Amino acid sequence: MSSIKEIILTNSEKKVLLTLSKKSKFTPEELASTSSLPIEAAMQSAFLLAEKGLCEIKETITAIYSLTKEGETYAHISLPERQIINSLAAPISFDELKKRFSPPMVGIALGWLRKKNWARIEGDKIIPTGKAEPGEDENILAKLRIGPLSEPGDAVRDLIKRNLVEKTEKKTRIITITDSGNALEASGLKIEEEVAQLTPTIITSGSWKTARIRPYNIHTPVKPVYGAKIHPYQRLINEMRQIFLEMGFTEIKGDIVQSSFWNFDALFQPQDHPAREMQDTFHLATECDLPEEYIAPVKEMHEKGGGISRGWGGRWSEDVARKQVLRTHTTAVTIKYLADHPDPPVKAFCIDRAYRREAIDPTHTPEFEQLEGVVMDKGVSFKNLLGCLTEFYHRMGFEEVRFRPGYFPYTEPSVEPEVYIESRGKWVELGGAGIFRKEVTLPLGIKYPVLAWGLGVSRVAMLRLGLKDLRVLYQSDIDWLRKSTVL
Repeated sequence: MSSIKEIILTNSEKKVLLTLSKKSKFTPEELASTSSLPIEAAMQSAFLLAEKGLCEIKETITAIYSLTKEGETYAHISLPERQIINSLAAPISFDELKKRFSPPMVGIALGWLRKKNWARIEGDKIIPTGKAEPGEDENILAKLRIGPLSEPGDAVRDLIKRNLVEKTEKKTRIITITDSGNALEASGLKIEEEVAQLTPTIITSGSWKTARIRPYNIHTPVKPVYGAKIHPYQRLINEMRQIFLEMGFTEIKGDIVQSSFWNFDALFQPQDHPAREMQDTFHLATECDLPEEYIAPVKEMHEKGGGISRGWGGRWSEDVARKQVLRTHTTAVTIKYLADHPDPPVKAFCIDRAYRREAIDPTHTPEFEQLEGVVMDKGVSFKNLLGCLTEFYHRMGFEEVRFRPGYFPYTEPSVEPEVYIESRGKWVELGGAGIFRKEVTLPLGIKYPVLAWGLGVSRVAMLRLGLKDLRVLYQSDIDWLRKSTVL
């Protein structure tokens, strides 16, 4: 520690040190009252003195046990098991007992009656054992009626589990002066007026030359300042949106609640397809009207193939198509947009949320963001599709991109785009893409090729942000949000 002569104190620290020299120990309240400082200023100065070895601050944490509102009720009228056992003079059936007491109370009491051996259960009868001496839990409740306790025990723990008693902690502090503090106080401390901030008046008058300037430690680390910024996941979504806008695409939006027609039927998914079953789709109890102009051609395509394929056979049901769902993909939005804009050229994308019945784990959630896009024009080809996606991923910072053959119900040919992650040493699949089948486009009056893709936004976010658990993107972890890098 520095020598006494080298220690520089503020006036508040001097007041606290002079106060501490008057007796052996102080509470924070006593220290504030005697030093004529607010309690916050007195304790701040005490902590600074403790860092310099001039005083000691000892903290003691005491557990306090008190009654909850429910506990107060039972402390006055007795526990449920006590109320029931006191009412029993002979065996009684469950049905009869529930006529005397409320079912919730009976449910609470039965387990404790057996645990305390006050009664036993035979068939549908509750039989008193004849022994119902007051237990330690009842003694504690009686004591807690008078006031809080600081004595833990098994009975107290049981009462806490029953939500009849709650535990709080009381922190007490005692401040004492050290030998170094006494030595510094004895050397002659003087409380002088000091200037905490230089003002124009002090500078122009020249009074700063003789004034005592409050010392500042320029080596003290400054408190970190976290400026406001957009959530990392939203920043990434904005970046994806900007890339497609710069590539000449139009952003589109659609309803979260969609008809099965636009979510499945218009995409040539058969009505008995597994994707429509409850484990994948959130089905709603509501229905909606169908677009009249598309009912007949979609029905024809599903049942007979519309002259270009064999279709799915069977009977296509309008009733099934009317049922509403939470959209399982944003393709429901892009296919409707294409139906409303059948004349080329069309370049559109949708980046929005979709919903599926997924078990929550580090890589799956029931709701997720999807980046959907379509290009429709004369003469566009599969090669154009690969070029468009390659350009997008390059702009997202992925240098190596490749495509693997894939299968999707409404595109042919289909591919899965992959990017190479150097840190993982492997290729990672990020979505699906392909050219819409004619079974999809012809019933809607679309005569030209449609390039389509659906990309996983959260997968890209995990790679860019170095995450192993997708759920972090949706948690309100303020420390992670503050320290996340602005990419």
